Amino acid sequence: MSDLVNGLEPWQFYLIISLVLTYTMVAGGWVLAKAGRSPLWILLLLFPYVNIIAVWVFAYIRWPFVDRTAAPAPPPTDDRDA
Repeated sequence: MSDLVNGLEPWQFYLIISLVLTYTMVAGGWVLAKAGRSPLWILLLLFPYVNIIAVWVFAYIRWPFVDRTAAPAPPPTDDRDA
């Protein structure tokens, strides 16, 4: 492979890469779910060039928390009766 991974067996190198990729996919899916989107969007990051377009689309689509209406204000209370 390269001088950087000469001390590793190929299976060790692939194990490290798969662990990093799995962590990235899980963390990205969690972020997408918190943003109100399907975590399956993260699968687009596995494809070259599609991943750049997917990140760009995700950045510019409407966000669910922007579209929701604010909670109504609580009714005023009359403190003079107390």
